[in-house]
Amino acid sequence: MNAEKTIHDLLRLMLAKNASDLFITAGFPPAIKVDGKITPVSNQSLTPAHTSELAHSIMNERQWKDFEATNESNFAISPPTIGRFRVNVFVQQGRVGVVMRTINTKIPKMEDLNLPPILRDVAMIKRGLVIFVGGTGTGKSTSLASMVGYRNENAADHIITVEDPIEYVHEHRKSIITQREVGIDTDNWFSALKNTLRQAPDVILIGEIRDRDTMEYAIAFAETGHLCLSTLHANSANQALDRIINF
Repeated sequence: MNAEKTIHDLLRLMLAKNASDLFITAGFPPAIKVDGKITPVSNQSLTPAHTSELAHSIMNERQWKDFEATNESNFAISPPTIGRFRVNVFVQQGRVGVVMRTINTKIPKMEDLNLPPILRDVAMIKRGLVIFVGGTGTGKSTSLASMVGYRNENAADHIITVEDPIEYVHEHRKSIITQREVGIDTDNWFSALKNTLRQAPDVILIGEIRDRDTMEYAIAFAETGHLCLSTLHANSANQALDRIINF
């Protein structure tokens, strides 16, 4: 098996079928999710050796080494001429599994997402903390990307993002965009966030608030005169406040 070619062929099929996700699982054929339903794309089930080889083919040696140590890995890939994809590699029942999700490489406009017009003003404020709250797949990262894109088009600032992984890749417009991926551009969240203020930012995007330390950094950034943008997994504003208080 040419693992890299197999992955690329599956990704092309995924895009052709307008699928949201690709699943690589031992004991089951490669499968894609279209309109919320999982559909196998082959008659042949994958062996544990196959899934491990396919996962290894899309990871660099550092990522593979970290994965072997933790049994978890999150990153993004951009195969030339194909697209950009968010990747989660994990272990289940002692076997390697992979889920890959399509990332829209075009930075969405706020009007295309039907976001409230007031968010244009929010995107341009000098300081504060903005957190998008919702469940998985509800558009938190996409909404943040549209706000960063709007600021990038309309202000001459330095915008820093710290993400795991980087989803939307922004080009420099009026602003300088610095995007750092945890595990690739920096060892960990703590190191990246600790040094962010030394990089003279105007806007700081934290991909996700996951713990108390990250929350404290987000609040500190806002209190020191920066606009901080982030996301939080919660089903409502009340649940979000409860999570923030009880981190």
